[in-house]
Amino acid sequence: METDISSNISLIRQRIEAASARSGRDPRSVRLMAVSKTVAPERIREALEAGITLLGENYVQEAREKIPAIGHAAEWHMIGHLQTNKVKYVVNLFDWIHSVDRLELARELDKRAGQNNRRLNVLIEVNVSGEESKNGMEPDAALELVRQVSLLPNISVRGLMTMPPYSDNPENSRPYFQALRKLRDEISAAAVPNIRMDELSMGMTDDFEVAIEEGTTIIRVGRAIFGKRL
Repeated sequence: METDISSNISLIRQRIEAASARSGRDPRSVRLMAVSKTVAPERIREALEAGITLLGENYVQEAREKIPAIGHAAEWHMIGHLQTNKVKYVVNLFDWIHSVDRLELARELDKRAGQNNRRLNVLIEVNVSGEESKNGMEPDAALELVRQVSLLPNISVRGLMTMPPYSDNPENSRPYFQALRKLRDEISAAAVPNIRMDELSMGMTDDFEVAIEEGTTIIRVGRAIFGKRL
């Protein structure tokens, strides 16, 4: 059965509005990203026609083929783990990098962005759960990384990103979302020059409503838009 991408997006937007209302938020403060890994270009175009303005990719090689074919009708966000040796490919493909978790990576992004006369928006990925299988830096080290990255001229730190442990119960994600929001507030209070903490990238298909209640500004939704991946 063919997935009705437009209808799916409409339903998700209704859920965003309901979750925003429950938490006293303006639904326009929550941006919906369509996670398009493994999704064919023609189906991504359907999502664009239905009003999607943010697209998220996980793998550099796939993005190198897909983004030139689709173009930049939407913002492209790199949300997967990024190896330093792949940075040279991403600086002209992506508008945002969500997965900065070490100074070495930030320095390479800064160098390559400078060579291409670009300034990249980045989020610091934080492993709030401490799971070894998850990427991201330790929360206690995040402020120091932000201080160091603030000195890099071609990178603009805009906020934080996390992925909670997988669970069948969306409520189990809430403490991790709360922890990321608290960390964001602590970093904001430090008033590091050249740093903005206006974005929280958290919440996916199974738990985005809880994430909205806890302050997310970008939700990363794939399966609820495009259907189950093959």
